[in-house]
Parts: sequence; C-alpha cells; structure tokens
Amino acid sequence: MDEGQGNYLDFLGLFNDTYDTTDSSYVVSEAVKLCAKTDANNFGATVIPLFYWINFLLSYLGNGLVLIIIFKYEKLNTVTNIFLLNLVLSNFLFASSLPFWATYHMSEWIFGVAMCKLVSSAYLIGFYSSILFLTLMTFDRYLAVVHAVAAAKSRKKAYAISASVAVWCISIFASVKELVLQNVWKSPLNGLICDESGFHKSIMDRWRLVTYYQQFFLFFLIPLLMVIYCYISITIRILSTRMADKCRAIKLIFVIILTFFICWTPYNIVILLQAVHITVGGPSPDCAVSDRLDYVMYVTRNIAYLYCCISPVFYTFLGKKFQRHFLMLLGKRIPCLKKHISFSSQSTRSTSQRTPHSTYDY
Repeated sequence: MDEGQGNYLDFLGLFNDTYDTTDSSYVVSEAVKLCAKTDANNFGATVIPLFYWINFLLSYLGNGLVLIIIFKYEKLNTVTNIFLLNLVLSNFLFASSLPFWATYHMSEWIFGVAMCKLVSSAYLIGFYSSILFLTLMTFDRYLAVVHAVAAAKSRKKAYAISASVAVWCISIFASVKELVLQNVWKSPLNGLICDESGFHKSIMDRWRLVTYYQQFFLFFLIPLLMVIYCYISITIRILSTRMADKCRAIKLIFVIILTFFICWTPYNIVILLQAVHITVGGPSPDCAVSDRLDYVMYVTRNIAYLYCCISPVFYTFLGKKFQRHFLMLLGKRIPCLKKHISFSSQSTRSTSQRTPHSTYDY
C-alpha cells in the first residue's frame, strides 16, 4: 500500500467514526416533553402589553403630579421629601422600561444587545429601589411618631441623603447580574429573545436561585416585616395620645398594610415556589401546570408592578397636607372651583393645625 492509499484510508476512518460531543451534564434519563405554551404566549402578547402601558401611564401621571406638588408647595430639603423625591425617581426609572417590555411581548426583542442589558438593569434597579424607599419612608414615619424627641436630632438632611445613597447602591448591586447575563439570542419559535444566556445550565440555575431568594427575602419578607412592625408601633403610639382624628389614622394604617400585603405577597409566593422547585430539583411540571404557572406569574407580577407605580400617589394623597396642595393646584387650573376649593383647604388647614402629631399628616 502506497502513502496515498494510506492517507485515503485514514480519511475514511475519520469520516466514518462517530464522536460523542454531547455535554454529559445535559443528558437526562427520561424523555423531555416540550410545551408549545401557545395559550400562555398569546395571553402574554395581548394582555401583558396592555398592563404594561397602563402601568406606564399611571406611573408617569401619578408620580409626575407628586413631583409637581413637591416642587411647587414643599421644601426639598426635608427628610420626608428627600425620600419621596427618590421614590418618585425610582418609579420613573422602573416605568421607563415598561414600553420596551410591552413591545417585546407583542413581537420580539428589536432593540439590540446593549439595550437588552440596559433596560433589564433599569427595570430591576427601579423595582428594587422602589420597594426599599417605601420601606425607608415607613421607618422614617415610625421614627417621627414613636421616637419623636430622639428623631428630632437624628432626622437631618445628611441622614436622608446617606440613606438614599445606600438604597441606590444596594439596588444597583442587586441588579449587576443583568448587565452580565442578559443577552439576545434567536429562538426558532419566538424570534429574538432578550434573556439570561451564555453560560452552562448549572451556572444559570444557580444565578436564577440567587435572584429568586434575593427577591423574596431582601425585597419582600424583610420590608414586609418592617412595615408591619413600624405601623403596629405607630398605631399603639396613636392610641396612647389624645389625637382628634385617631380612628381615621388607624384605618389608613390598616389600609396601607393590607394593600402592601395583597399586592406583594402573591407574586413573591410564586417566586419562592420557583426557587424551591429549582433547589429540590424535582421533575418539570406537565404542560397544563406549566401554563397555569405562567398565567399566575403574569397576573401577580403585574399587580406588584401596579403598586410599585402608584405607591407615591397612594402614600402622599392619604395625607391631608398633600390633599390641600392638590386642591390648591386644581383651583389654579379650574377657576370655577376656586372658591369652593379655597374654603375646603382653609378648613383642612385649621383642622390639621389643631391635631397632635401633625407631622404624621393623616
């Protein structure tokens, strides 16, 4: 056999040999059933964009109104208004990502890799910081009412600024993963996808677990416990005073706690269930169960988003002071209501001046 024939036979050997290039970590012993998720995807393409646009409009209208009232009638260097201003900015940041997600749900990701990373990061930074600023405002109310004497010395501008910087730093650090893992890839069924990709499945599952547990404990359970503790302490303090409008204050506290719990709990329970399922490593749910979980996630997530968007309006316009500012703003824009609004605002002002703990402004 000459050299040419030997090379040819070697080539045939290489050509006919079968090499197993499968990553063994992806090999499973049972059959994997792929779910089409047609109904869930249709729901996400039609209903979810509408939810996102409603949240976007409500957020910019409501938070814009709060911002106008702060700049027009309030001092910007008070602790409460510094926190409120940061809460409004965090909601603006969060809401600014919603039109991109609405467009994405209707078709595919058309904005490129850089915008995929930036929009995902802005969305989470705004979402996380909004929760933390709501908790911080509740804690500040607790200090102002329960520890009024000691808080008068510590509740300074520097305290508000440093606490706000800390909230932004925590939110940015918790969202760094989005800048690293978010990427755009092409799906044969759904087109361009903006999602976490680029690493081994075990690494992606580990990061997903970090996100789920971080969301549940740091951005739900701890804030919820703090809100409940602070408002229970405030209620006990109010009951021990001769506050003229005591019943109204307690009712509003109950509404705030109940609304916070109703809006945030379902979404975070779904998050926790997903985290537990990944941790335990149980079998994948069948297609019917998977579809129902998708529906539940869509609905509960948007309820949480809605609360995140309208929270400044909800927190501020429960107070008589902001109600008075809003009436004054209406009086300037609607002349025919000016006389009635002026009388109402004067009555509200005199009532609030006679009420103890007016700093709490219920």
